[in-house]
Amino acid sequence: MANILDAFKENQTETVVDTTKKVRVGIIGTGWIADAHIASYLKCPDVEIVAGADLIPGKAEAFFKKHGVKVIRCDYKDGEEMVNDKSLALDAVSICTYNRQHAPCAIQALKAGVHVLLEKPFTVTTEEAIEVMRAEKESGKILSIGFQPRLDPNMIMVKDIVQSGVLGDVYYVQTGGGRRRGIPTPFGTTFIEDETAGLGALADIGCYSLDMVLNALGYPKPLTVTGYKSNFFGTDPNYIGYKQCGHPEYYEKFGVDDFAAGFIRLENGTVIDFRIAWAMNLDTSGDTILYGTKGSLRIPSTECWNGSVGGDLVIYHEVAGKQVETVIPQIKEAPNAPTNFDRKIRTFVDAVKNGGKAPVPSSEIIYNQAILDGIAKSAVLGREVVIEVPEV
Repeated sequence: MANILDAFKENQTETVVDTTKKVRVGIIGTGWIADAHIASYLKCPDVEIVAGADLIPGKAEAFFKKHGVKVIRCDYKDGEEMVNDKSLALDAVSICTYNRQHAPCAIQALKAGVHVLLEKPFTVTTEEAIEVMRAEKESGKILSIGFQPRLDPNMIMVKDIVQSGVLGDVYYVQTGGGRRRGIPTPFGTTFIEDETAGLGALADIGCYSLDMVLNALGYPKPLTVTGYKSNFFGTDPNYIGYKQCGHPEYYEKFGVDDFAAGFIRLENGTVIDFRIAWAMNLDTSGDTILYGTKGSLRIPSTECWNGSVGGDLVIYHEVAGKQVETVIPQIKEAPNAPTNFDRKIRTFVDAVKNGGKAPVPSSEIIYNQAILDGIAKSAVLGREVVIEVPEV
């Protein structure tokens, strides 16, 4: 384990950024997640934010004013008009819209010849994701999906442990996460209405939980899914969150899942037992555990999914015929270390500048999306579904 631990003592030196070449960036959708994007972009001395667009008139202007950013234009009627404005000489865009607008906005930007950082989830359905990937392939531009938790040093360590072979063959995984009471009502209704979100907890935080284990396993292809979803809390007029945010009527608009679960078979023989919740009568849905033929890895859960781990990792294995536990200390970063969101933006900007590959490629996240979509479809059909992902 020494080599694994030593790997995380590297790269503490500050990277020098070439500011002679500026990356011209626009932002599509100026809701709350866009605040995180612009905050990280403003930390990049080689980025120039030049435009923004939102479907609500005046919203983009107020957003940039709040952040003290003077842009060339922010009065576009939508993102398509912005990406097709050649006078902007856009290099890249962040797409921060609600879920059901991810696919059309990404396709429009890629067809306009602009690199894309697309917020999670990838899309709502697998079919939409495939259409985005086709536009990506035709454009030759970068499409990176907003899965910043995988850039956390602890998540990188999880992958390194699994890929090192110390667990042997991983044959079963239990994973998930959730909140005791955490339906995202403070941000209006775009997260909870079907016409804007399409998927609820399943896509909002479930995609992260799946990415943690799928990325560690090397993203094997999913074959079949049996899924379940419910909305007992979101449709309850007495749900405490609605009262706390001052909108008791929100229960009438709730049209997505607040809990979902799935049983997923992968092509490498691994099975994933998955569950995720925005609300539940429990403090945690359990730790993530990867069962291996040589050892098993326990990843402590967090109270609310925050992109990292809830404590020290533990490997359960045998040494010299004895059953032992090896503790892998949680990596705790310095207070001034970049956030995972900063890393997401920085790696994307570097890829755009240097002609690199997408930090979080669609070729991986399409399997994540197919599982989310498969769980949703299986839940409606009441049976197992076969996952089919066509070549792009």
